[in-house]
Formats: sequence, structure tokens, C-alpha cells
Amino acid sequence: MNTNYKSGFAALIGRPNVGKSTLMNQLIGQKIAITSKKPQTTRNKIQTVYTCAQGQIVFLDTPGIHKAKNKLGEYMVHVAERTLKEVDVILWLVEPSTFIGAGERHIAEQLEQCNVPVILVINKVDTVKKEEVLAFIDAYRKIMDFAEIIPASALRGQNTEDIIQCIFKYLPYGPQFYDEDTVTDQPQRQIVAEIIREKALHALDEEIPHGIAVAVDTMKERRHGHIVDIDATIICERDSHKGIIIGKQGAMLKKIGTNARYEIEQMLEEKVNLKLWVKVKKDWRDSDFLMKNFGYDKKEV
Repeated sequence: MNTNYKSGFAALIGRPNVGKSTLMNQLIGQKIAITSKKPQTTRNKIQTVYTCAQGQIVFLDTPGIHKAKNKLGEYMVHVAERTLKEVDVILWLVEPSTFIGAGERHIAEQLEQCNVPVILVINKVDTVKKEEVLAFIDAYRKIMDFAEIIPASALRGQNTEDIIQCIFKYLPYGPQFYDEDTVTDQPQRQIVAEIIREKALHALDEEIPHGIAVAVDTMKERRHGHIVDIDATIICERDSHKGIIIGKQGAMLKKIGTNARYEIEQMLEEKVNLKLWVKVKKDWRDSDFLMKNFGYDKKEV
């Protein structure tokens, strides 16, 4: 065994929308976590793997920590907080600002109880003036003791290499958990469902996306190969939403389907025949049974 090899778990946390999934995709070098401008995009703990000669980092991209409003919200917060106790190092992503609100203070309180080194990543520094960054670092330094503070831009790939090196500093020596070509432990069907949900989030209006889930009903390769037939259902909470998701003469659903199909084909490296349906299930976010049904982990509901 290589005695210089390091391996361990790093949790990515932060309030909804600070760029956690964008950073994950940037570090791993391919798209695994879905990204959108809307909060609550990441609902499950997504495990991705970074491997190099130095070692292996298993990233857990957790749902954003926030004050929960319903069962889905409670579940997401529960997953995030439990993850923090299972890792070797925590990456906390924040926006570049000197104002530290109640949401961030709530996260700091959770982190204080963890006894794990916390690396603060001030993301989106490409959106502010260079000379302002020191003030942001200073403001955060006052609220808790960080192992390191790194200004970065996940979108532009600025300082992301420093983040990797910094994580390795705090990982224990140990064996590889996954082989070199493993990038995620998410089953393909789940990634397909997430891609469809992402395309729906991009295409739809502000109000609806919180209340949608996607279930992949069937995913089969044709016997003579190279075409995968996928049937999936977009679940929403209201009849009025169903009409908006389908759109005028099916135009919106077609747009979601076309965008999703393109990306699923890139991932599977095969042609895809994608059929989308829309169903209404009222209040699915407050039903344990329906949440389990839509792929939220049974053990954690």
C-alpha cells in the first residue's frame, strides 16, 4: 500500500444557492450535481469522487441548511446535518459579503458542534472588486475559527486547485475507497431524473419548481442496442401547474424534453428516446410515502 496516499470524506455545505453544485462539478470536471438559480435544487446527498496520484476525496454535496417549512425541508436539513458528523473535513461555501445574516449564523452554530476542520470558501469572488475580498475574510473570521479561508469562483474555476490541496492537508492517510474511474455513486436513473428536473427548473416560472419531482418510470436499452427508451413523469402539486408545465400545445414540455434528452445522451453516450408525462399529486412534499416514492432515501425520511 502507498503510505503517502490520503483518502477521506469532505462535505460541501452552505445556504441554498451559494454555488455548491457548481463547485462540485468544477472540481470533479464533469456534471453530476444539477445546477439552477432556484433554491432547493439539491435534495439528496450526492456522493462524488475525486481521484489523483495524491489520494482520493469523496465529496458529499448536501442539501442547503435552512429553516424547514415542510417534510421535504425537514428531510433535507436532517440529511445535511447528519452528513457533517460523518466527514473528515467540511467546506463551507458563502457569498462574498460583509453582511453575515441569521442563516449563516445558524450554520456556524451547527459547525461549532462538529469538531471537524472547516474550510471557508468565499465563492463568486469574480463578481466583486479584488480589494473588497479582505473585508469579507475579516467579517467571517470573527464568527468562528476556520482551518483555512479561500476566496474562489466555482463558475470561473478560480482557486479551485487550492481548494483540493487544502482538503488533502486535512485528510487521513488511507486506502482508496473507489476505483479511479468512479465519479459518483448515484444510480444512472437518479441522475437522469435529476437532469430532467434541472431542465424543468430552467424552463419554468419561479413559483412552480419547488413543487416538482421527477420519477423515471422505465429506462431500457433496445435489444439491438444504442438507443435507450426512457419514460419519465414530472410530478407537480396543482392542476394549474400541470397546464403550465405542458404549455401551449405541449410546447413547454417539448422544450424540457429536448434539453434533457440532449444532456442524457451526452452522459449515456447513446441515443435516447425520451417520453415525458405530467401528473398532479397534491402535497407530495408533506407525504413520507410519496417522498420515498420519488427517490428520497428511505433511511433518512
